Amino acid sequence: MFNKLPLKKDYLLLAGVFALLLVSYQLAFKKTIALWQVHHNLEEKLALAGDVSAQPGYLNRKGKNLESILQLYRVDSAAFRNSVISSVSLIAARENVKLLEVPVEDPFYRTDRFTIQKLIFQGDYFSLLKTLNNLQQAAAIGVIRSAALKLPERGHTSELKTPVLEILFLSAR
Repeated sequence: MFNKLPLKKDYLLLAGVFALLLVSYQLAFKKTIALWQVHHNLEEKLALAGDVSAQPGYLNRKGKNLESILQLYRVDSAAFRNSVISSVSLIAARENVKLLEVPVEDPFYRTDRFTIQKLIFQGDYFSLLKTLNNLQQAAAIGVIRSAALKLPERGHTSELKTPVLEILFLSAR
């Protein structure tokens, strides 16, 4: 079939190579070149912008944002003993839960950056769960680090006949 065409084989080979280059450019090289240009433009913009961490305005905004987040979890130990315990006891009273014990500050629970406060509640199971939920949603009392619900054993004859909830609050200094 190609023998009957009046074209020279050299021209046919040249046209085939050109068609192959055109197809390979469309399928592979075009996208690579476009992405290389985007990369080159972004590198130029990055070089002009300089180091973002050295900009004082950016550092000030970042510091204020971190401070506002930390403020949500910061509690003074004296304020915890006064105002926070009163708000915790109000939450417990709404759910008919008794605040059994507020132990003295243990140095084991105190670090340079955080203080852990332990509170013990007594009441029925569902009221304790509602109290735990309300304490998690309350603001400016710290973050609940752990909660342990202790249920009385069957046939238990001591004074502990209702469940007890022990909560450890974590507060930043």
